Amino acid sequence: MVFQTLSMMVRSRGPDEFWRKRKIFKLSAHFRGRARNCYSIAIRAVHRALAYATKGRKLKKEDMAQLWETRVTAGCEEHGLTYPVLREGLVRSNILLNRKTLADLAIWEPFTFKVRLVSTRVIWLELYR
Repeated sequence: MVFQTLSMMVRSRGPDEFWRKRKIFKLSAHFRGRARNCYSIAIRAVHRALAYATKGRKLKKEDMAQLWETRVTAGCEEHGLTYPVLREGLVRSNILLNRKTLADLAIWEPFTFKVRLVSTRVIWLELYR
């Protein structure tokens, strides 16, 4: 690598300072107080918000899975069945429904959910008699 002049050897400073700051201010536009207008505070607030967003994506998945399982369990207990029995019966009858779909059926389509429970109960009783 050959540098013709000393000025070409100097490290580039990156994009213009205005655009770097503008990017941070766009991300902090919905914050309150000086975290919105003051760059040194805004950049810390943006970094903190991005860290929380990263952690929050995993927590949201866990929360939703727990909510779906709670809804399905409540629907099962309403008809006198347990969740593990339902899962095993669905697997044995080759009905491939995930927790989200089962929860939606339990909440919004109770008759369809009841039909699934009845078919599961029949298969479970055949297996363990």
